[in-house]
Amino acid sequence: MIKVEVVFALPDSAMSLSVDVPEGTSAEQAVLQSGIIEKCPEIDANDLTLGIWNRTVKLQQVVSDGDRIEIYRPLIADPKEARRRRAEKAKEEGRASKVTGGRPVSLGGKE
Repeated sequence: MIKVEVVFALPDSAMSLSVDVPEGTSAEQAVLQSGIIEKCPEIDANDLTLGIWNRTVKLQQVVSDGDRIEIYRPLIADPKEARRRRAEKAKEEGRASKVTGGRPVSLGGKE
């Protein structure tokens, strides 16, 4: 048997469970065996995204003794779309050049 930790975090709380599993256990099996899914209704057991020590892994990844298995929540916003909206807002507010998207250049005075 090996010992692994299964963790799930929300913006205002986190749960961490230690579980003993047989060698050769997959990350998905360790999560299911930990019982964390029953304790955290926010987790969708049919759509798991897992990581081990901050690196995304496949559900079938075999875990090692001492691994920290992290259950990731889905993104609430597309990062590229969010950045595009911030850039457009900066252009509208004059904090970015409308042509290049970089910092606007002031002509005349020193900054």
